[in-house]
Amino acid sequence: MKKAILIVVVFWSVFFSGCEKDDICDANTITTPRLVLTFYDINNPTVVKNVKQLKVVGEGKTDGIIFSATETGDSKYITNGSTISIPLKIDQDVTTYNLIFNSGNTNPALVFTDKIKINYTRTNVFVSRACGYKTNFTLKPTNPIIHTPVPATAGKWIQYISVEKSNIENENETHLKLFF
Repeated sequence: MKKAILIVVVFWSVFFSGCEKDDICDANTITTPRLVLTFYDINNPTVVKNVKQLKVVGEGKTDGIIFSATETGDSKYITNGSTISIPLKIDQDVTTYNLIFNSGNTNPALVFTDKIKINYTRTNVFVSRACGYKTNFTLKPTNPIIHTPVPATAGKWIQYISVEKSNIENENETHLKLFF
């Protein structure tokens, strides 16, 4: 009987000694950061300003970034606020977005679109076996942001863009300030 118990104990200890905790990426683990944009008043540059009915659409896409999963239809693509976070492409060194101001307005003369092209380099960083890699970004020192109105003959609603942080490693700080 003692031999049987000993065999079972040895079997279990050998069998389970090779087991590890499940590889699950903790939700609090910092992964690939998004670009953080904060809007400011062009007439009073120290004052944060809420943008109204903003829709952000990636180049070549028809739907915008989803800002509210609880909303339905087009309203889930529209946000009001002073700060937004947008993803950058992890497989290219450029990402282009159209920022549509007053997107929900039925009068097309009151809807304004600016295109921003973001130029950067990428660095892949190993996080863990469970989480894999994340990508950090560095805005290029020359022409990090190319800003044009859409159509080209229209005026820009964003008057000025300031690069605050060139290294995009987290979402805890503003990377770009947009003045309008």
